[in-house]
Amino acid sequence: MFGIKSGDNQSPFSQAATTLIAPGTEVEGDLNFKGNLEIEGTIKGNILSEDENSHVRVLNGGSVQGEIWVATVVINGHVEGDIYATKQAKLASKAVVEGNIHYNLIEIEKGAHVVGSFVHEQPQTNVSAFPADGRIDQPDGIVKKVEK
Repeated sequence: MFGIKSGDNQSPFSQAATTLIAPGTEVEGDLNFKGNLEIEGTIKGNILSEDENSHVRVLNGGSVQGEIWVATVVINGHVEGDIYATKQAKLASKAVVEGNIHYNLIEIEKGAHVVGSFVHEQPQTNVSAFPADGRIDQPDGIVKKVEK
């Protein structure tokens, strides 16, 4: 379900370089990267990417003990720590997350386990929402009707 499909314009991984933490490999310490990161081994530390197109995929058998700060994350392994996905978080059927998930868009497959909270984070914008009832509350407590 989360693999790359032919004709899929929104594949879970970009064409950037991919870093692989292979099965049996254990990394201790924080990891900063660009592009894609696939985890089949273990990372004990925080994962961070400032790349707005970065992707992390924790595969079945892979584990992370630390926070994940990335644009898009796909979990099918075990994560002990909070996840901050600025674009999208996907939880596959074998995902186990022990921590809070901060997301903009989320996809959860049947069978995924989360021990924590889901926190919806909307992207920052400088545009104010227009009041639904056509009224603007002034700072001094006066309500003003908006002309349409």
